[in-house]
Parts: sequence; structure tokens; C-alpha cells
Amino acid sequence: MAIRKVGVLGCGLMGSGIAEVAAKAGFDTVVREVSEALLEKGMGKIRGSLGKAVEKGKMTAEERDAVLGRIHGTTSFEALADCDLVVEAIVENLDEKKATYAALDKVAKPTAIFASNTSSLTVTQLAMATSRPARFVGLHFFNPVPVMKLVEVVRTLLTEDAALAEIDEFCRAIGKTPVACKDNSGFIVNRLLVPYLLDAIRALEEGVGSVADIDEGMKLGCGYPMGPFQLLDFVGLDTTYFIANIMFEEYREKRFAPPPLLKQMVQAGRFGKKSGRGFYDHSKK
Repeated sequence: MAIRKVGVLGCGLMGSGIAEVAAKAGFDTVVREVSEALLEKGMGKIRGSLGKAVEKGKMTAEERDAVLGRIHGTTSFEALADCDLVVEAIVENLDEKKATYAALDKVAKPTAIFASNTSSLTVTQLAMATSRPARFVGLHFFNPVPVMKLVEVVRTLLTEDAALAEIDEFCRAIGKTPVACKDNSGFIVNRLLVPYLLDAIRALEEGVGSVADIDEGMKLGCGYPMGPFQLLDFVGLDTTYFIANIMFEEYREKRFAPPPLLKQMVQAGRFGKKSGRGFYDHSKK
């Protein structure tokens, strides 16, 4: 069965990006939020992103309008009833996700594939909250979704081959490169990236170097586009702290344990770029 209509749960940073790339690729797309206010905020992100693409000459105004015409906002689950694929991109909370899938499962057609954009939770525990674990996968996009080419495709012990084949075709249709992952917390990228970021904080705590010098060292010495502290501020210190705690709970290894400085900064409300202050001051250019 080919995927023709896509549903997206959540229209935040990730959900709005997923809806945008699906609509750009020609898919009729329905995005669901819990309130009209959040829905309008998310749609505003999509309009802003497409507007920048027009300004940069990457698409015409007519193409932008056509993309927006393929995106439909809603606050109900019923509007997702005829979707072939529903991608969940809501808050990274297990109970919230399970409750959302249970509600969606009641209205979605039996052949629909469910996918979670979780970055740290295991997909199996989410799949078991539905009646279709064979049609359930992890589909981990990266921020910013319209730019980043990678998608981690996570197969559980119960995922059927047919669902994976449809997901692979969908990823390529929206211009992404899928990589197959085992259903372990953190998958490939975060399992390698999070310990690196946490070690950078430990190096700072131990006086190995300053924030700026550690960043310059990794950029110039390893060719990374961002240093670890720049990346932490971009991702969000609160997000990194949350993911690290989940991964430590899963693996019980020191390398996944959040350092005290990270915990203190999160407690102080220094989340990075989104709060205006993290390891760097983002309140002014």
C-alpha cells in the first residue's frame, strides 16, 4: 500500500518541519494540535519557513501557496482517520505519548502506519500502547527538519517488512536518507552524540579549557561545524538533560549521566538559545 496522506501529531518545532517537508513532497498533510492557539503558532512557523524559501529563491510564491494548500490543521483525532501514515512529534513524555496513541488508534484505519519521532524512548513501549505493533516504527527526524537529510528508521521486534518498505519509500520521497536502527534508547546518533556533549561539560567542570576554547578545539581540530557548547545551546540544555536521564535509566552507564553543571543550568532556566542564555549569551547578536 502506497502512502498518500500523512498525519502529523504536534505542530511544534519538529512537527511543523515534518508537516512542511511532507507537503513539499506533494503529500496531503493533516497536522493536529491540542489547541487552536498552538496550531496557529505552528502554522506560523511553516508559513515563515516557506516565506524564507521564497525570499532566497528556492521556491516561487505559487509553489509556496500550493504547499500551504496541502496542509490542513485540526484539533481533533478524527481528522486523521484516513491517513496512511501518522507521525507523532509531541512532548517527549512516555505517558503523554501512550495516551495519544491510544486515542489515535480508535479512529485510524487498520492499515495506517504509526511512527514516533522520539529521540530517546524505546519504540516498542510506544507500539504496545496500540493494536498495531506490526505497523509501528520509529521515525527520528533531525532539527531543522527542512534542512537535515537524515532520518533514523527504528524497527522493533514486531515491525513487519511491508511497513518498513513503505516507510523507506516515504523517506526517500520527501528527500531524506533513511538509516536503519535497532530499538535501543538513543538509537545511533544520540547514543554517540550525548556522551560527547556530556564529556564536554565534564571537561569544562574540570578546567580542561574554557567554553570558547573547547568549541574552537573541536571545530578546528575535528572539522565539526559547531563546538559542543554551541550545539548544546542550539539543541537545548533542558532537552539534553532530559534525554541523558532517559538514556542513563536505560543503560546505567556513567557516560550517560548528566553532569552537575548541566543540572544546575537547567534548574536556573538557562536552556540555551531558546531561553536567551545557556553556555553563551543569546540575548543579543
